[in-house]
Amino acid sequence: MRYLPLTDTDREDMLARIGVADVDALFSDVPAGKLLKAPVDLPRAKGELEVERIMAKMSARNVAASSVPFFVGAGAYKHHVPATVDHLIQRSEFLTSYTPYQPEIAQGTLQYLFEFQTQVAALTGMEVANASMYDGSTGTGEAVLMAHRVTRRSKAVLSGGLHPHYAEVVRTLSKMANDAVVSLPPDVSASEDILSQIDDETSCVVVQNPDVFGNLRDLSPIAAKAQAHGALLIAVFTEVVSLGAIVPPGAMGADIVVGEGQSIGNALNFGGPYVGLFAAKSKYIRQMPGRLCGETVDSAGQRGFVLTLSTREQHIRRDKATSNICTNSGLCVLAFTIHMTLLGQAGFTRLAEVNHANAVKLADALAGVKGVTVLNDSFFNEFTVKLGKPAAEVVEALSAKGILGGVPVSRLLPNAGLDDLLLVASTEINTDEDRAAFVAALAEVLA
Repeated sequence: MRYLPLTDTDREDMLARIGVADVDALFSDVPAGKLLKAPVDLPRAKGELEVERIMAKMSARNVAASSVPFFVGAGAYKHHVPATVDHLIQRSEFLTSYTPYQPEIAQGTLQYLFEFQTQVAALTGMEVANASMYDGSTGTGEAVLMAHRVTRRSKAVLSGGLHPHYAEVVRTLSKMANDAVVSLPPDVSASEDILSQIDDETSCVVVQNPDVFGNLRDLSPIAAKAQAHGALLIAVFTEVVSLGAIVPPGAMGADIVVGEGQSIGNALNFGGPYVGLFAAKSKYIRQMPGRLCGETVDSAGQRGFVLTLSTREQHIRRDKATSNICTNSGLCVLAFTIHMTLLGQAGFTRLAEVNHANAVKLADALAGVKGVTVLNDSFFNEFTVKLGKPAAEVVEALSAKGILGGVPVSRLLPNAGLDDLLLVASTEINTDEDRAAFVAALAEVLA
């Protein structure tokens, strides 16, 4: 395909239309130190074959997640996805579909969105779920904005166990809206006094379970204290498989539940696309972002589906919209729904049990390595270990030995004084041989 650039006249007309003198003026808000001093050092032109060779050579430098023992988590998890999932989502009627702007015509799309909502509501223990969000982090930001609308307040309290990326998204959105955010310091041991931060000005409290360090938390006291002050509890998760083993957030009193659904049906995919899950109490349904699909009957009494609630800015006036990030990751939703349907309730529970058992085996084995301390009293499939060396250096050394051994906390929380902490995840993909290789390699690196 040929690239046809603009002419000088085209550029002049466009710049005049928006009222700037030159292209450089479009970048005036970027700090000078962040701008490149010269063009990127790349060849001006290459043929397609040459580009493929260059890119293949570059990609070969990566250690692929499927090629070595893999223990990386921290919000993105490697699980087995049945081949059926990928086969079905590539059917043309699904792969080429987009948002149903004439929704009643797209009965198949509406039906799987309805089934997805049902699954998410059941998993989270909530009364209603929407047809998904962009991902878990932006969904958390939307949940905070929703809480502000419900409570008519503008102060959010963020737990020190909330994933740093999720917290940063909340802070960014809040800054743009001039909302207040109280971010508690990193809480490795899940011992923070979050109850003392809740007052009559608090709109919501955001707590992750399991938290970013792997700790399991009892949300019930936080929900009670928040609701006593007219605030909402937003429960967050990054590992949806955990809901097959732990008490669901709805049963602990959460008002809004939001998290990442990547673990079911969706591979790591070099960082995306992922799918945000969002559920809430039914009394807040009018303030939920995104879309809701509903079940009804047609004029002949046959079962049908409709777009019951659509509050995205494409559908209504922007000042009335409750959805600020207007993507619902529909194909990822379908992958989630197919995988969850294949598992069923018993299969999903069994999957969670295997994940936890594998993580326990790994934690017990790592605890026997000199220079390693497992910090968690309880966890699902991810936990934190304290090492005798900086975790980032250890991870690089493990990679050289063919082991992807986890995520250094310093990567998520730089300059927090937690450089010797490593987040380690073990899912159903890990074998006894994988764990043994990890333990042996770590013992060598720490020796």
